[in-house]
Amino acid sequence: MQTINIASLGFPRIGRQRELKFALEQYWRQEITPAALHEVASTLRQTHWQWQADAGVSLLPVGDFAYYDQVLTLSATINAIPARHRDGDKVDLDTLFRVARGRAPTGAASSASQMKKYFNSNYHYIVPELSQNQTFSIAYEQLFDEVEQAKALGHQVKPVLLGPLSYLYLAKCEGQAFDKLSLLPQLIEVYQAILARFKAQGVTWVQLDEPILALELTPEWQALFAATYASLSRAQVKLLLASYYGSVAHHHELIANLAVAGIHLDLVSAPEQLSLFASSLQPEQILSLGVINGRNVWAAELDKIAADIAPVVADLGKQIWLAPSCSLLHSPVDLDVETELDTALRQQLSFAKQKLNELSQLRTLLIEPDSEAARATAERCRARREARQQAANLQVNERVAGLTTGDFERQSGFAQRQVLQQQRLRLPLLPTTTIGSFPQTPAIRGLRSRWRKGELTEAAYIAQLQGVTRDTIQRQLKLGIDVLVHGEAERNDMVEYFGEQLDGVGFTQFGWVQSYGSRCVKPPLIYGDVSRPKPMTLDWATYAQSLTDNPVKGMLTGPVTILHWSFAREDISREVIANQLALAIRDEVVDLQNAGIKIIQIDEPAFREGLPLKQSQWQTYLDWAVNAFKLSAAGVKDDTQIHTHMCYSEFNATIASIAAMDADVITIETSRSNMELLNAFEDFDYPNEIGPGVYDIHSPNIPSVEQMVALIDKAATKIPVRQLWVNPDCGLKTRTWDEVEPALQNMVTATQELRRRLG
Repeated sequence: MQTINIASLGFPRIGRQRELKFALEQYWRQEITPAALHEVASTLRQTHWQWQADAGVSLLPVGDFAYYDQVLTLSATINAIPARHRDGDKVDLDTLFRVARGRAPTGAASSASQMKKYFNSNYHYIVPELSQNQTFSIAYEQLFDEVEQAKALGHQVKPVLLGPLSYLYLAKCEGQAFDKLSLLPQLIEVYQAILARFKAQGVTWVQLDEPILALELTPEWQALFAATYASLSRAQVKLLLASYYGSVAHHHELIANLAVAGIHLDLVSAPEQLSLFASSLQPEQILSLGVINGRNVWAAELDKIAADIAPVVADLGKQIWLAPSCSLLHSPVDLDVETELDTALRQQLSFAKQKLNELSQLRTLLIEPDSEAARATAERCRARREARQQAANLQVNERVAGLTTGDFERQSGFAQRQVLQQQRLRLPLLPTTTIGSFPQTPAIRGLRSRWRKGELTEAAYIAQLQGVTRDTIQRQLKLGIDVLVHGEAERNDMVEYFGEQLDGVGFTQFGWVQSYGSRCVKPPLIYGDVSRPKPMTLDWATYAQSLTDNPVKGMLTGPVTILHWSFAREDISREVIANQLALAIRDEVVDLQNAGIKIIQIDEPAFREGLPLKQSQWQTYLDWAVNAFKLSAAGVKDDTQIHTHMCYSEFNATIASIAAMDADVITIETSRSNMELLNAFEDFDYPNEIGPGVYDIHSPNIPSVEQMVALIDKAATKIPVRQLWVNPDCGLKTRTWDEVEPALQNMVTATQELRRRLG
């Protein structure tokens, strides 16, 4: 059998110790120079390229690195920068930060651009803003500079770009209404110019990502692909068309006839599409097989994968590349630094660096199946499967199997509950609250670090955090906020905190993944059947409530979000895992209620994230996701108010399911969209109460009273005012007190002004 090439679609950019995160934040605080930031980035790229080369990747991805996100980098490259973020004609690094954050070390502050989830991942991108008179040109050199850096190190490269149609699909129209597809001819021209630059740099292959092919595109969008790629193919570089996160088999005929030199398939999410594309592959085309899961951390079943793809590999030989399913951006960087993991769990794992080595092992299984190395790989796979089977928790499985319809329903409908809750809570018109977390200051993080290292006793740690909680409650009371939170000083992350307290869930030291910009999360590892051995939040909730007569919300993360923001096991269905998590959260909810907590918030910011990319497959997911939330909340009495929070979601297509969750109050992100997201709740005539965000917490800018009044006024034109709450977009963990207090004071002042006006 011929040698099989190993490919990489992209690598994490943050560094295994989050070097990029810390450098970015130092730069934003003006503690380091642009040159120092660039040096950190250059070193990371060099390290990551070498790791990939050592694993056998022959064409290294370039363009997967970004200082904030790769969609924003592309917007800068093609000069698609809104006028409010510009500082003269130049487009530089600070331009990117003004677009993303509303502020950079140079230039004036302005409102940040909108942020959304990238398809069905927990990665966020900055939404391109395009106008009717938009023009494109190459204006930012980062991508071309990185090609030169890699070449100078002796590497062969494969630049990676979001394809023109996916870029246009993700963009929004600004100003006068127009059809954004009218911009496609100009967009193709600037892509041709980019490809010509690559050609001049000696590049032979370019990867164009078109993830929208996994969607159910309208005929209008489908019809654009042939002409677009016919135009791009004239650049005389080989194009690898890559799509991921789902099957593209429904677009098989379209893709098979495109003028591209290679096609990448995500065979983790849709293994069944392999035979279809293999049978139609042209003699000179490459088929890149995405067989290693780029979005999870579990070691691959290499023996099974080899058996599944061996016939195709035998038929197509040198036309085959082996690759991860998608960019490894969604994976932690390096398992080698995890020195404290339980050995049995560690043997089940594979991070980005190890996944490339798995591809090398897979190639050995295919080329030399009888070798000692291949036999050892297959034995490791069998041992891992046996270990998972032996770890089952029969009690948890029986509890899930015994669920009945009544376990998923509240005692009464919302209208009856609302009356009882109003009588109990006695809240004013437009109640004010926050979403949960308050600033995680360096002092708080230092406390946690010293406690984890054993430098601080448990008693001393709790006593100091109680002091932080007292301070947080007092600050909210002084501000005049109606429904308080305890601030979550004890929590490292809204999912990791719970993962550390649940059986069947493990966690890492350095398993960080990028969510957006410098924001990184460390997802728990759901490796077994999940249960709650003891209360997780009860002591902190009751302590905070003892400090005030105002209601203090009990704060929990919902089962669907814990599932989506964890690395979940793959040997049972996600629905079963969600129900296991829901039962654990339900037990916590009941304990909080019984301890006198009147309002309990079960956050589900990842609810929409779990949607399949194809709308025809949504309902199955929505049914079990809604039921998991209802299961977690249905154990309480009618006068206990259940809140949930969702952020960065478009609700129009899922509004009926969101209503079916039957939360008494839902809080959502709406400030960056200028309340546009409320249209779904208006059109649907949403029956329950809503808190649209009026404070963009992802920007350091402090909104004025007038800005917040305008947003609440706009919300009141869409939703009856007696259904409205007033709150920030999201938790305040990433902000500083100097930013938070004046912003919240403005929020309360704006609310008081509206109450006076409304009588």
